[in-house]
Amino acid sequence: MNPRAIWAIYRYEMSRFFRTLMQSFLSPVISTSLYFVVFGAAIGSRIDEVEGVSYGAFIVPGLVMLSVISQAIANASFAIYFPKFIGTIYELLSAPVNFLEIVIGYVGAAATKALFIGTVILLTATLFVELHVAHPFAMVAFLLLTCISFSLLGFILGIWAGNFEQLQLVPLLVVTPLIFLGGSFYSISMLPPVWQTITLFNPVVYLISGFRWAFFGMADVPVGLSLLAIAGFTGLCLAVIWWIFRTGWRLRS
Repeated sequence: MNPRAIWAIYRYEMSRFFRTLMQSFLSPVISTSLYFVVFGAAIGSRIDEVEGVSYGAFIVPGLVMLSVISQAIANASFAIYFPKFIGTIYELLSAPVNFLEIVIGYVGAAATKALFIGTVILLTATLFVELHVAHPFAMVAFLLLTCISFSLLGFILGIWAGNFEQLQLVPLLVVTPLIFLGGSFYSISMLPPVWQTITLFNPVVYLISGFRWAFFGMADVPVGLSLLAIAGFTGLCLAVIWWIFRTGWRLRS
């Protein structure tokens, strides 16, 4: 393991983030405020509570997950795709750096950026609603695991993408609908029985449910299943990345 190589990649990626720090800070603040204005005013006026929790507070975990997942995928996918696009990826692959160090550097930076965005959204949410975190350590653990796992997914998508359009294809057409249909702004117990069963096939449900349990002590699915789901997803992403570097898929051409 070469810590200097990891730090060089991580520092380079973070420097790009800090150059646009105000933009990175203001964007989640504005979007979070708009979500609270739209959902809080339009829907919150019709739904006072969801399972004993005020609707404004209830949507906070889903809102955090929505932004964190999107940011983790976007940051990681662009970080590895751009070197492919301009050709500098070959310099990195020919350097005395193994694939694990490359992954830790890029994924670590993307996860850090997503964690920053999630923290900003949580702080912004406290301006609108009163939040009490029932299980703070579990909340941090779920947040970190989500940042890391979806940064790994973004890394895979960045290697897979052949152009900038493909880079946005999966996040827009697959991931974002799964997040919105995964109970971000509602409890799946509010759905008809048949749709509750269908929703359980959405992997994002387990992430949002576990994260919401950390806040309010309530969950749509058992917390153990949520942890198992995110652990399995992380393991699957790691296995795919290992296979990519072992075979050189989308890297050698």
